[in-house]
Amino acid sequence: MNTQRDYDLVLYGASGFTGKLVAEYIAKNYGETDVRWAFAGRNAQKLSDVRDELGLPADFPLILADADDPQSLHDMVAKTRLVITTVGPYQLYGEGLLAACAKAGTDYVDLCGEPAWMRQMIDAYEQTAQQSGARIVFSCGFDSIPFDLGVLFLQSEARRQTGAPLRQVHGRVRSMKGGFSGGTAASLKATLAAAAENPDILALLRDPFALVPDFDGPKQPSGMKPLFDEQCQSWAAPFIMAPINTRNVHRSHALLGHPWGRDFTYDEMILTGPGDKGEAVAKAVAEDKSMMKEDGLKPGEGPSREERENGSYDVLFIAPTDDGQSVRVSVSGDRDPGYGSTSKMITEAALCLLHDCPDVKGGIWTPAAAMGTALIKRLEARAGLRFRVEQG
Repeated sequence: MNTQRDYDLVLYGASGFTGKLVAEYIAKNYGETDVRWAFAGRNAQKLSDVRDELGLPADFPLILADADDPQSLHDMVAKTRLVITTVGPYQLYGEGLLAACAKAGTDYVDLCGEPAWMRQMIDAYEQTAQQSGARIVFSCGFDSIPFDLGVLFLQSEARRQTGAPLRQVHGRVRSMKGGFSGGTAASLKATLAAAAENPDILALLRDPFALVPDFDGPKQPSGMKPLFDEQCQSWAAPFIMAPINTRNVHRSHALLGHPWGRDFTYDEMILTGPGDKGEAVAKAVAEDKSMMKEDGLKPGEGPSREERENGSYDVLFIAPTDDGQSVRVSVSGDRDPGYGSTSKMITEAALCLLHDCPDVKGGIWTPAAAMGTALIKRLEARAGLRFRVEQG
């Protein structure tokens, strides 16, 4: 990776809703003295408006770049060590930028939750990234950092408590205040539309190991129907982010060399409470299609500052042991998952990759496999996340 470039990072999509939050977080917490950075996007006026809103200097660098103009993307990535991109759906707008980074040896982090597209990019560009030294890291927001790192943290605790990793882990969302982003909804719609036209994409979406080429692991729990979770003494419902989070966890496991066993299983669900009420809520969640509504949040829209700051989430990870006990850890965040926490996570992932991971080689990575414990430390110190061991 070339460190002799104009910028440490370029924020591509700085004038979008999530991009502005990332820009605000960097400006407030790092400024220009700690990181050499620039905004990029296709509209100069919108970029300058964000610069002025944040009180950045009039000469703060703005770069014009457009997903439809490959040369502009090439020129942008040649100037920076790393690109943060918040411009999705990535299957519609992302390939040109990723390809440019892979060829130029420029690091890249995104918020992608589109597993079929991610697999297509792995197949097309991993070798290029390995040769150039570009570290490409998908899914650096709520999908899938708390889950990807949560499983890694649990397995570290399992080794401490039992002397070995555990082959079965269950992720259970205990609480979540604040919604998903409009970009997440748009990505889901784009993915389903692509799957309707291409049977190969549908097959990838159904494969728990879609992000692990040449590996066919054990049958996984489906997590797609309401059930009563005996370990939590609560009803559980399908979790809409599970189809991406579980794929990232399995890719992390593969990139790490399958240290938890080639028979490792992982599933995610959301807890809805005990008794008849819990069952009713679980069934209602399973039937909810609100993410697909046309009148929902659009990309570029989101909650108010108060709503973001009052949001939170808490996820429990449980791994049963052979003696009937369990190892339990939790991951929680102090802002709404889709925006407030996500904007902090992707920034810290980018800076972690730049500053804390000099030995990570080029390729297409997950947060856990590329950054692991170093990112956990950053997120706890700076981004309002907590990783805790709980009683089994």
